[in-house]
Amino acid sequence: MTTLTGEYVLLRPANDADIAPLAVIRSAPEVTLWWGPEDDYPAAVAEDLDRTYVVEVDGRMVGAVQTYEEEDPMYRHAGMDIYLEPTVQGKGIGTDAVRTMARHLIRTVGHHRLVIDPAAANAAAIRAYEKVGFRRVGVLRRYERGPDGTFHDGLLLDLLAEDLDG
Repeated sequence: MTTLTGEYVLLRPANDADIAPLAVIRSAPEVTLWWGPEDDYPAAVAEDLDRTYVVEVDGRMVGAVQTYEEEDPMYRHAGMDIYLEPTVQGKGIGTDAVRTMARHLIRTVGHHRLVIDPAAANAAAIRAYEKVGFRRVGVLRRYERGPDGTFHDGLLLDLLAEDLDG
């Protein structure tokens, strides 16, 4: 994992010292609305630490981007998820972080296709992903369990290398 620089963000590999502050961000009500609650936020963050990049703006930690890769040559692709502290949401930080990670996964790692699957009701996240070039593939019906215990729809979006904006 390498450090990545965007227009506003710096994405750096997460380490053990990041677990506690990321757990605070991850537990914010505005984040758990979409990510769901956890019994143990530090454990949830630690579980995915090896595939997590910290999002920094002006030297301040504001969230995380998690990546995953499907290496089977028949289906090779990568995906990502992101969460940001509420104070920076709606300011272009998420779009820049997703764009920066997308460029890395396509141009450096060599993926030809990326996926992301927000809750279908998460209009702000969907707008951010579409600004990067992600396109709607379809609704994943009753895809994820929400905080209320019921299953909610997700929206599958993908991005081909040639769709990446700049």
